[in-house]
Amino acid sequence: MKHQCDEPVTQMHIRPSMTVGELVNAMGKAGAYNGGSLYHAAEIYEKMLRDSGTTKFFGLAGAMVPAGMGGIVSDLIRDGYIDILVSTGANLTHDIIEAIGCRHFHGSAFTSDIELRHDEINRIYDVYLPNEAFEHFEVFMQDVFGELEPNSTISISRLLRHIGSHLKTGILATSAQMEIPVYCPAVQDSMVGLQYWLFSQTTKVTVDAFADMPELLDTCFATKKAGAILVGGGVPKNFILQSMLMTPNGFDYAIQLTGDRPDLGGLSGATLDEARSWGKITEEARAVTVYGDATITLPVLIAAVMERLSHA
Repeated sequence: MKHQCDEPVTQMHIRPSMTVGELVNAMGKAGAYNGGSLYHAAEIYEKMLRDSGTTKFFGLAGAMVPAGMGGIVSDLIRDGYIDILVSTGANLTHDIIEAIGCRHFHGSAFTSDIELRHDEINRIYDVYLPNEAFEHFEVFMQDVFGELEPNSTISISRLLRHIGSHLKTGILATSAQMEIPVYCPAVQDSMVGLQYWLFSQTTKVTVDAFADMPELLDTCFATKKAGAILVGGGVPKNFILQSMLMTPNGFDYAIQLTGDRPDLGGLSGATLDEARSWGKITEEARAVTVYGDATITLPVLIAAVMERLSHA
């Protein structure tokens, strides 16, 4: 193997008036570690969004909405930068909670959780959510579920669109307005699922877990190119990447933002190169993984790419 030393590292210099895009470009010229990876992610994401023939997937895992990242996702949907969203049920639960007027609060990771329990406050690392929010959530969900036709069958995505049609803000509301499908293959692993179970004790409505597959696979077969940005891993990441396995296609663009390690064998930390061995990502695909806290990497990435697009 011939080792090249053609491109030197450029030392970064920070200016008071530097934009996010300029900062990310400077990180690219420095080119080291995850700063360099973030620059490459911006390059790939910009190309993916400019490629009009690309179907754009977005995977949302981790507690992103409680951390204030939900607004970024709803804005991307509003602006036409997401064609298919796959999320955990937890993120959608917190999206609904915010949309009905309840709030998450700044807290502390270093506190007495026993005292929080006595005060009826739930902790998500350093974010607090009072139990009262779930009381309002239950009333809203039971009212919305109550409008479903008894003895009918509905897919998960149609159920989520039904919920979103009763909201004015947030991810589900914007998805419903823009008619963007939201898939949540593990919806029962959330408060949405628990509320549906409660509803099902008195009313018969069947949620068909497989009913979304024909629409999703039809999209995958029809797409000319596919790109994905994956925030975290878990079920959303796998559901997105495996969607191409039944087709002769693969993802042409892929960006993963994760804090998980690849050497433990878990999917959330698995490299995108590993996905090439499965055929989920094409051999020629432009792909990069950025390791770090997604509450940092996601807003910086989106801000940098939006800045680039605005200069077109």
